Amino acid sequence: MFTGIIEGLGIITAIRPSNRGKRLLIDADFPLDKTKIGDSIAVSGACVTVIVMAGRRFEVDISPETLAKTTFGMAKIGDRVNLERALRLSDRIDGHLVSGHVDGIGIIKGKKRTGNAIIVVIDVPEFLSRYMITKGSVAVDGISLTINNRSRDCFDVSIIPHTAKLTTMGIKKTGDHVNIETDMIGKYIENFIAKKPANNIKKETGQPSVDMQFLTKTGFL
Repeated sequence: MFTGIIEGLGIITAIRPSNRGKRLLIDADFPLDKTKIGDSIAVSGACVTVIVMAGRRFEVDISPETLAKTTFGMAKIGDRVNLERALRLSDRIDGHLVSGHVDGIGIIKGKKRTGNAIIVVIDVPEFLSRYMITKGSVAVDGISLTINNRSRDCFDVSIIPHTAKLTTMGIKKTGDHVNIETDMIGKYIENFIAKKPANNIKKETGQPSVDMQFLTKTGFL
């Protein structure tokens, strides 16, 4: 689990094929003290496992599923990436709860400066925008951001100077692809109020279903 508060940047220094996946070598810009083999790191929003660790350099395996769902399928040597190590239970949650399981890819449609902020408009498919709400949370390349406005096919966020300086959002250009993870709460609610049980799981008789009527009756709505 992560918070979407980026610790620093890294650079992809090598990409090697690994069966049908890839292995990435990443050099971090900051010390990775106490990070060890087996630890989770969010690399531009995708949760991956450290398999080789040496100082500020580490290696991760990228599965075919991750290649299909994230921008790693387009990754190149020299690409800059956002890095965040896994949340500790003693930490403050300054962003929002981020799983590191990327839902899909967005494309930066435009950037414009407004006051001290940069407004970034991102095109997304409807299967992503359906889980977004105005002033809700979204992770863009692993960065916890607040949605200013959203429509069926896009949303926009404000990037303050601090975020632009410490993350790849400051160097991303119009047309660049970004990883999107929508807020997990909406996905769970949709699943709970669905009329059908999960695949291959029979609904127990006598158990109350979680629907809109149940949520209203129990005070959640």
